[in-house]
Formats: sequence, structure tokens, C-alpha cells
Amino acid sequence: MASAMFCFAIVDTLAKLLTDSFHPLQIVWMRQLGLGVGVVVYLIVRGPGALKSAKPYWQIVRGAAAALSATLFIFGIAHIALTDATAITFVAPLFVTILGATVLREPVGIRRWSAVFVGFLGTIIIVRPGFESFHPAYFLIFTAAFLFAVRQVVSRHLSTVDKTATTVAYTAFASILMLGVFQPAVWITPETGIHIAMIVAMAALGGAGEFLVIKSLEIATSVSVAPMHYTIIIWTSLYGYLIFDKIPDTLFWVGTILIIMSGLYVLARGNKK
Repeated sequence: MASAMFCFAIVDTLAKLLTDSFHPLQIVWMRQLGLGVGVVVYLIVRGPGALKSAKPYWQIVRGAAAALSATLFIFGIAHIALTDATAITFVAPLFVTILGATVLREPVGIRRWSAVFVGFLGTIIIVRPGFESFHPAYFLIFTAAFLFAVRQVVSRHLSTVDKTATTVAYTAFASILMLGVFQPAVWITPETGIHIAMIVAMAALGGAGEFLVIKSLEIATSVSVAPMHYTIIIWTSLYGYLIFDKIPDTLFWVGTILIIMSGLYVLARGNKK
């Protein structure tokens, strides 16, 4: 899982760099192609059994949520710092708690609700609405985090009837087809060797990251590996400094720590329940 976060941090960094030359819809589509190629290889090696789903409708819904979440994230990081965007996505587990309580009718006690409140307080500290550093693109990242949570809730619903590989396959193909509809309108053919190399690396590392996540979930419980998701902030902060000359301030780290601690507490309480 930690290796997957290392890959995803590079993917997000490359995506932000590519927004200077390509439309976000094209960037997301090219990123998903890497996952699609990985799925095709998996199907060739393991057979087409992964395409059999007990609930194909919900698989498509998950794929749509994944595609839209990734698209909004790319739109967002074109305007704000990558580290800020990454930290805000950490509220996704808190959204999962809210959706679990309101949609799935799962029991959520006062402690977890308090953790959710603290997590959103951390988000406000990072975003700082009303200050000069605020940008409307923060709302795009916030919405992307919510859609990521929707994807997680649907995944929980599907985990009892479908294999993880089936979910990933449907997500890859559904998102590629949905985003492919927009490509004729936004497509810009990569011409420089640097752009081509960046796109290939982004697609390959994106696919590799997804399969590393799958492997981690095959050999350990989701609760035990989920905290490793927060290690991505280490890499995005490093790349933000080295590539974009962006150094997070004190308030950023205060907000990020609040979000991470609240997220870890929600995971711990959920596991205990």
C-alpha cells in the first residue's frame, strides 16, 4: 500500500505538470488507459472470469464515480498546490462515515461524529476561506473526495458478491469508455518526447499503483493497510518543494495532522465496531 502511494504521488505530480499543455479530461483518460492495459494483461493471464459480476449496474456506478472524482481532482490541481489538494482528499474516510450512517444506516457514535467534526475543521484550516490563499478550485477537490467516498461505499457493497479484480476491471473499462466520449473535443496529440514519456510514465505508474493496492488487500485487511494512504503526503510535499518550489506553511501541517488523526480514529473505531 505504501508503494502504491509512492506511485500515485508521482502520477499526480505528472498530471499537474501536464495540465499546462493538455485538457484535464484527456489527462485522466490517458491515466486510466494504463489501468486498462493492466486489466487486459490480468485477463489474459488469469482468464476472463474477472468480468463476471453479480451486480454490473453498481460496478458501472463505481466506475462513473471514479472517473468523475479523478477528473475533478485534475481540474483542481491545475489551480492549487498539489500538497493542499492531497491533504483535502484525506477527508474521504470521514465522508465514508457520513454516508455509512445516512445511507447504509450503520451505527455511528458520538466519538466518531466528533472525529468527523475535527477532520472537517482541519480542512477549513488548510483551505482558509476568505483569505487570499483561497481558490474556488478547493471545492473541486472537496467534491472529488466526496465522490471517492461514494466509490468506497459502493466497493463495500460489492465486496460481498464480487472479487476485487472484477471491481477494478469494471472501473477501468467504464471510466475509459465514459471519458473517451469527450476525447474528440479536447484531444491534443502529444508531439514532444518529454510529453510522451510523461504520459507513458503516468499511465504505467497509475496502473501499477492500482494493482499494488489490490495485492495489499489480498494479503492483509483493509483496516490494517488503510493508514498507509496518508504516506502520500510525504511524497507530494517533497515533489511540491523540488518541482513547484512550494513549501507548505505551519497552518497546512496543523490542518493535515487534524485530518489524519481524525481519519485514523474513524478507522480504528470502525474496526472495533
